[in-house]
Amino acid sequence: MRLDSSDLREIGLFKYYRLVRKWACKTYNILDADLELLIYLDCMGRFTRNDFINGTYTYSWDKARWERLRSNGWIDVWRHRNRTTIKYSVFKPSYRCKQLINRMYRVMLGQEDLPFSERSVFYNNQSYTDKVYNKAIDDMTKDKDRWKR
Repeated sequence: MRLDSSDLREIGLFKYYRLVRKWACKTYNILDADLELLIYLDCMGRFTRNDFINGTYTYSWDKARWERLRSNGWIDVWRHRNRTTIKYSVFKPSYRCKQLINRMYRVMLGQEDLPFSERSVFYNNQSYTDKVYNKAIDDMTKDKDRWKR
């Protein structure tokens, strides 16, 4: 089955994308550009460092991005290079990365709600932005059209 643009509009996939992205970035302490790059790399499956560099052309320049994503556990090595027969290492998104992206998809499709408990990063309302995001999360959970699909 091939998806059409009207199918995506009908299921409302991107209706709450910004809210879900901001929630994921604040909850998991990751930058917006890093999250979008991880989504791109997750779609690729396995990738090389060169694929990573090609994927970063559309994002702001950040020299430390590769090392930050590797050290924080978002990217794992799938196959190490051995300097004789295997010329380069192959990487893959980590289990943690895949779980985050799958959870974002479930929330955008309406299969799961964003948490709004006391443990939520927006719960304390420390800033005006937190209050706005709390209101948006409440509106999203009350949206009846999300659950019709």
